[in-house]
Amino acid sequence: MAARGRSMWTFDPVVLGRAECDAWVGYYLRDWRLVLRAAVVMVRTGFGMPWPRTLLGAWYVLRGNQAWAPYPDNDPDAARAAMRRFYALLALDQGLAIDPARAAELEVDWWREHRILQRERTDDDERALVEALVRVYAYVYGLPERGLEPAARARAQAMRLSDAWVADGCRPDDDRIRAERRLLVESYTRLLDAVGEAVPRG
Repeated sequence: MAARGRSMWTFDPVVLGRAECDAWVGYYLRDWRLVLRAAVVMVRTGFGMPWPRTLLGAWYVLRGNQAWAPYPDNDPDAARAAMRRFYALLALDQGLAIDPARAAELEVDWWREHRILQRERTDDDERALVEALVRVYAYVYGLPERGLEPAARARAQAMRLSDAWVADGCRPDDDRIRAERRLLVESYTRLLDAVGEAVPRG
């Protein structure tokens, strides 16, 4: 069983939110070194793995994102395979009773919902994206879905700001990056509140 003192349950939402913002900026600029550096911070801060597993986990996250990134000809199977390896590592490290393949499927599901909203939909209805985020949170943390929507909605709103930034040319001095970062910090603060009373499975 994962110990409650591990940072999967007590992560720093400020560090995590800032790192995810950096990862998104790197992703859209195709600056994979920045994505990898941010992924290292996210895995270390978000899940509290020891350094060897942190570095390996960050590599899996990078490879998943690289497989997903091309549009429209990406490789969802390769993305899921990379994230399955990540979640297998997480389950081993944290003593989680999760199916890594199922966790990877849920992870890539929200990637897909975001891409549909970003690239293919003409409205701004975020409900499917929010629901997909809730499902992966609920599964990985072993929580009921109720109570997770505020964290998911703030993260979805950050994605929409990122989408607007991308559509306008990915300017590094755009104020929307700072707003996106604030929303991600808010999202992880709300997620931390939700997982605070969770009993880790194992």
